[in-house]
Amino acid sequence: MVDGLFKRGSRLIILLLGLWLFFDLTCHLRAEIFWFSEVGYLREFLLRLLTQLIVWAVVFFTSVGFLFSNFLVTSRLKYSPSRQGDGTIPNSKYVLRTRYANKVQNLKSPTSHLATQDSELGLRLLLPVVITLSALAGLVFIFYAQKALNLWFPNVQLPTTKLALTPWLQQVLQQMQIQQIAIPIVQSILLLVLTIGIVIYCEFCLRAIALLICLLLSFLLSTHWVTVLEYFHVTSFNSTEPLFHQDISFYVFSLPIWELLAFWLVGLFLFAICAATLIYLCSANSLSEGRFTGFSTQQRLHLKALSSLFMLAVALHYWIARYKLLYSTSGVIYGASYTDVNVLLPIYTGLSFLAVAIAIYLLLQIIILSRARKTSFKLILYPPQLIYALGLYIFVAAVSGEILPSAVQRFVVQPNELSRERPYIERTIALTREAFNLDAIEARTFDPRGQLTASNLQENDLTIRNIRLWDTRPLLESNRQLQQIRPYYKFPGADIDRYTLKREQTDEKQQTIIAARELDYGDVPQQAQTWVNKHLIYTHGYGFTLSPVNVVAPGGLPDYYVKDIGVNNTDNQGSLLITNESVRSSVPINQPRIYYGEITNNYVMTGTKTQELDYPSQNDNVYNVYDGRGGISIGAMWRRLVFAEYLKDWQMLLTRNFTPQTKLLFRRNIKERVRAIAPFLRYDSDPYLVATDGEGTDIKGDKTYLYWIIDAYTTSDRYPYSDPGKNKFNYIRNSVKVVIDAYNGTVNFYVTDPTDPIIHTLGAIFPKLLKPLDKMPVALRSHIRYPQDFFSIQSERLLTYHMTDPQVFYNQEDLWQIPDEIYGSKQQQVQPYYLIMKLPQAQSEEFILLLPFKPVQRANLIAWLAARSDGQEYSKLLLYEFPKQQLVYGTEQIEALINQDPVISQQISLWNRQGSRAIQGNLLVIPIERSLLYVEPLYLEAEQNSLPTLVRVIVAYNNRIVMAETLEQALAAIFQEKKPTTPPIVRPVQ
Repeated sequence: MVDGLFKRGSRLIILLLGLWLFFDLTCHLRAEIFWFSEVGYLREFLLRLLTQLIVWAVVFFTSVGFLFSNFLVTSRLKYSPSRQGDGTIPNSKYVLRTRYANKVQNLKSPTSHLATQDSELGLRLLLPVVITLSALAGLVFIFYAQKALNLWFPNVQLPTTKLALTPWLQQVLQQMQIQQIAIPIVQSILLLVLTIGIVIYCEFCLRAIALLICLLLSFLLSTHWVTVLEYFHVTSFNSTEPLFHQDISFYVFSLPIWELLAFWLVGLFLFAICAATLIYLCSANSLSEGRFTGFSTQQRLHLKALSSLFMLAVALHYWIARYKLLYSTSGVIYGASYTDVNVLLPIYTGLSFLAVAIAIYLLLQIIILSRARKTSFKLILYPPQLIYALGLYIFVAAVSGEILPSAVQRFVVQPNELSRERPYIERTIALTREAFNLDAIEARTFDPRGQLTASNLQENDLTIRNIRLWDTRPLLESNRQLQQIRPYYKFPGADIDRYTLKREQTDEKQQTIIAARELDYGDVPQQAQTWVNKHLIYTHGYGFTLSPVNVVAPGGLPDYYVKDIGVNNTDNQGSLLITNESVRSSVPINQPRIYYGEITNNYVMTGTKTQELDYPSQNDNVYNVYDGRGGISIGAMWRRLVFAEYLKDWQMLLTRNFTPQTKLLFRRNIKERVRAIAPFLRYDSDPYLVATDGEGTDIKGDKTYLYWIIDAYTTSDRYPYSDPGKNKFNYIRNSVKVVIDAYNGTVNFYVTDPTDPIIHTLGAIFPKLLKPLDKMPVALRSHIRYPQDFFSIQSERLLTYHMTDPQVFYNQEDLWQIPDEIYGSKQQQVQPYYLIMKLPQAQSEEFILLLPFKPVQRANLIAWLAARSDGQEYSKLLLYEFPKQQLVYGTEQIEALINQDPVISQQISLWNRQGSRAIQGNLLVIPIERSLLYVEPLYLEAEQNSLPTLVRVIVAYNNRIVMAETLEQALAAIFQEKKPTTPPIVRPVQ
């Protein structure tokens, strides 16, 4: 009675859990479909989902079918518990016939063909074999589980412990370039548990582990759905690598599929062999009786068939390993070196062919065994041909794969390394430059003449008036003190951009810093953090600040073109204060609400009975109702139920604030939003806000003017011979600009590099996702800029790979380095910075990204790299190299001269002793004509409340350093005879 109730209760619980899981999955899928329909990318989502399901189903059902069909075979061929050494297989229809034949054979010959007591495998050998195979089966599971854990929780590091080694063993390991041996604690404990479980409950544990392996494999391979789609939409790179003469597209699009296939099959077949062998060894109570009489003919056939499949998978593994030599890091350079090509390549080819030969040999053995008379073979303790073949293969692989290459590298290559490696160094240089687009850089000579005059400054007036005196860091500190207005407003970042301002007589480019004022609900007072406030009232940020980079307001504070909130809404300016008439006519800022931003991490409901907080105005608040195009209608009860389950927020079903017009806005964080739509792209770390006419409108038809732009990259880690350096990829292109409407949430992807083969392939897969750049509104196109992340990656690679001569590269004779500067009181690397300037031989000023370089272990400058951002010149790179025989002051030398100057350093020290501290800003190296001008702002801030003010500007040119209150005074002191009214500090450089 009790057992019956327990069984019925268990079934009911399982049924309810199953229904709840089905309901949860259905709600999750339906919510995702709603969201992708809202953003207009449902087709892309369904294609992704369908591909994942197909890959999952193929891998899971193939793996399950293979493993469990093998379990079925082993259950039929294993010895029954009643067998006691008579050499029979009770489940066979030939049981009686075989027993009779065995007895007759024993009578005819004194040497029995059956296993005798002396030929049995005793417990002393049987137990270690079973434990070893059990551990091997457990290792297969742990390997795949570790891969899944790394995918689910990439930042989780399981604990390890270092193995204590004796001094002589440490010396041996150091010779093998092994510093220490780390033992993973969790994996070791799991392996011990699995091994014991398999030994005790062999078949049950093996079946359970097999099912888990199938689930892990299907999940792991389904995550590579983009790789599968790319395999069927290959775009040629029209370039071949020099070793195998394959088009680069083979390595980028096809090789990853073959690697996944080997990853799947090697582990699957290895586990199948371990599982089948263990079941045979543990059958008929072998462990409890302490003896195993041998494998039957049928069992040997089965094991050889599995071993043949395993060797074919190993052959595939080594065949792929041939191509992976192109990513080798064992030589003097990245990619296949002399030893890889002349030693490892033949070895891997031979091991692949040898594995195929062993597989064929085992198949022939199967044919021979299956055709022979069943009574002509005795039971054997182990299949000798199988053991010998696998043992020989492991020995050859170990000796040839480790010992021989090390010997060749040490005794053949190293004595003549440059001559041996020269052709491979050339390959690495050429293909690395191609992969990071360094070969597109136009190199020129920049010969500083030091003849800059006041008239030259007037001719370059636009450059001078756009010299950046305000860095983003002090400006953000000022914003947080002056412009946050309420504690829940935040400025997560500030970005450099340029706007064309309409002056009285002409239009003029002005470099600016723009910062979005977003709402951070975490800073709402704790007592006000209710469900209604979080999801219905505090829904959006409001407005932005816009500042010129070169203007200082009274008191040394930033000068704002756009600031404040809560002012009268006139001339479609929202409720922001515009302080400049040219800005009012040039920068459209109507509808300044920010529903989608960098820190908008919570979901909100709009169109409810509760109005949303718009902005604070004096002692009161102004409220608003969202009328944008974003959001999913949840007026119907069944939709509320779907999203209540999806978001795990059951208040959505209980609240009475909803109306038929209520909409849900979620995934409002712009980075999360674009990654959900296109997870196969890599995104820039710095989205930037643009205030312009992006041709978006709300549901009333009014235009929206705030847009986020995010640079997106296509990357690959499979470009042959390309050295990734510190990156996780060795090929990158800035192929896409993503534009997000800050009010409506609409997302558009524009292709900026149509020559990129990867973006061509993605365009073939998702034809409606990517749009040509000329479809981007013209006003938005004028704000695209060369991305700083991409520029930094290219610059880092250029430090080494500007050297194209193999001998110079090998000797590292001309290695470059990014110079250092002092920021605040700490030393840091110079970061790329934007400028509006006229490049040498250019006709007009343009918006560029610039970074200087210096030689390693020297402080003087050697070159500077410029990336262009305007119009048809966008994405062009120019490298200006200084004559090596000429000394050009570097940033570290200028910083040293500044801090060594007795008057300047005394003034800085004085400020640092009066409850405040002086902050040295970014030192800018500004090329003008054929000269270099160095400009560094100096800020002052209190130690308690950080409100930086610009107090001085330091300018260095040729052999003079000037510190003055303004940039104009400093320049006048250097280039004009007439002294300014406020005497600057002028120090000659000795």
